[in-house]
Amino acid sequence: MANTQASSGGVRVKVQRFGSFLSGMVMPNIGAFIAWGIITALFIPTGWWPNENLAELVGPTITYLLPLLIGFTGGKLLHDVRGGVVGALATMGVIVGTDIPMFLGAMIMGPLGGYVIRQVDRALEGKVKAGFEMLVNNFSVGIIGGLLMLGGFEIFGPIMSGLDKVMAAGVDWIVGAKLLPVASLFIEPAKVLFLNNAINHGILSPLGVDQVADAGKSVLFLLEANPGPGLGLLLAYMFFAKGAAKRTAPGAAIIHFLGGIHEIYFPYVLMKPVLILAMIAGGATGIFTFVLFDVGLVAPASPGSIFAILAMASRGSYLGLVAGILLSAAVTFAVASVILKSSAAEEVSLEEATQNVSAMKGKQSYASALVTDRLDKVDHIIFACDAGMGSSAMGASVLRNKVNKANLPIKVTNTSISNLPKDAQFIITHEDLTERAEAQAPNAIHRSVTNFLNADYYDQLVEEIKAERSKIS
Repeated sequence: MANTQASSGGVRVKVQRFGSFLSGMVMPNIGAFIAWGIITALFIPTGWWPNENLAELVGPTITYLLPLLIGFTGGKLLHDVRGGVVGALATMGVIVGTDIPMFLGAMIMGPLGGYVIRQVDRALEGKVKAGFEMLVNNFSVGIIGGLLMLGGFEIFGPIMSGLDKVMAAGVDWIVGAKLLPVASLFIEPAKVLFLNNAINHGILSPLGVDQVADAGKSVLFLLEANPGPGLGLLLAYMFFAKGAAKRTAPGAAIIHFLGGIHEIYFPYVLMKPVLILAMIAGGATGIFTFVLFDVGLVAPASPGSIFAILAMASRGSYLGLVAGILLSAAVTFAVASVILKSSAAEEVSLEEATQNVSAMKGKQSYASALVTDRLDKVDHIIFACDAGMGSSAMGASVLRNKVNKANLPIKVTNTSISNLPKDAQFIITHEDLTERAEAQAPNAIHRSVTNFLNADYYDQLVEEIKAERSKIS
């Protein structure tokens, strides 16, 4: 049984890592997608202020700029700037070899370019004579990039074009058959396992951009980004939960719905996993409503805030958007309320959640106890999450205020797990992400939390650090 749990945990970590890599190619470029979406919404013939001249920016941006940015970022993830350059060259071959926006090709050719040039650099390491390094470096990138560009044009382009058309046709069929709400059966559970960015930016966004190019809007941008289900869940906790969960739910609801940080509600589902049924019901309701009203966004809404969603809405979509968000929140609230009220009258505490997740992981959670070794030497604490911009930023803000009030000379920052420095001293993550953080920075002190807004935990941590520092003063 223990081996099975460990195996499932390892698989989950690998899936999270792969999903994080996919989203890591898109998320740094979300600003470019939003810029393109704004120009599209304003100036295309069906936009708010149609302008034939300015609308000429739309086509080249989606055909060349956005895929090249993704290809460069994918290559850079594997081999820094040299990998990015080769990844962009390889992506260019796929772009020219097709007649559709090549986001899928960019997400394959970019990392492929980075991987190939990394292997070449490793093979040449220590074998280049002094004085010839720049020559070899430049020509290796040029030769490898040129070959991959040719390969992308002649081989991968047609393959990617066919695959992209098959996937787009599949999505169109699902939408036409009114089966899109069924996607909630997969999306909602995957989100609370911290695959939300991978789903939204790694899968749905590229397909959605293809739909925007054809129809001027896409409902796919709303499948993961809809803040309604999370709002309904947190409202149910506000009215029917007890203890720390009830106290923190109002603040979490504001951060989630207005700030767009969806990760903030994941621990509330993990505290009582049966609540995933409420999330699925709310998500399916929202998608059904969006499809019924034929609404969509013109670009990804990132973060998934109500403000970002309304800003990216296509013309004529506002009524259906608001209706879908409110109905999904109402359904989730209703189902979650029944679940919470029918539960035994016990406090859904952080301690209980920690024990439950520890049992599911097959090993003791780091959140169950604080270790005192080396805390007196810590001068930098890093919060890490999948993207490094959402829940980790909230946790860092809470702890930073407490550290400052305690007059501790400790810097508190946040970043993504993939960008954790190898020499990090002290790292705090959600416990479902701790295993990945340990692999990234094995020599650091690692702490796990079930809720990044758990002020009581941070108070305890600050007291522990003060106690350790007082022993040597």
